[in-house]
Amino acid sequence: MSTTKPNLLQRVGASMAKSKAEQEAEELQGSVTVVGSTPIGRCIGGEQSTVSGVLRSVTLRSRETVPAVEADLYDGSGQVRLVWLGRRQIRGITPGRAIIATGRITCNETTPTIFNPRYELRDSGAAS
Repeated sequence: MSTTKPNLLQRVGASMAKSKAEQEAEELQGSVTVVGSTPIGRCIGGEQSTVSGVLRSVTLRSRETVPAVEADLYDGSGQVRLVWLGRRQIRGITPGRAIIATGRITCNETTPTIFNPRYELRDSGAAS
């Protein structure tokens, strides 16, 4: 008997055992990974990092009377909050948009955060 059938069955079984969220996370990791970026789940607080992913949410918040645009970036391995201080909106920063962001990761809050990141807007699902 061939060994390829059990391997195929094992892969199908393993795929079926994963939750929908796990499957989406794996697909996202493969589709938004950019050469030179670090998976969010492997970023270390205090270090300069380049991350890529898809914006899950974008909100306007005030931080001590200063307006701020906040966006949650997700890449399948983790999430990081991007905060642009002094801004009320940023053209192109919308939920579902793929971006690359660079900045220093802070871990003072419950969610790792990059303040005033440099960023590059990407086509949704674009990878290089």
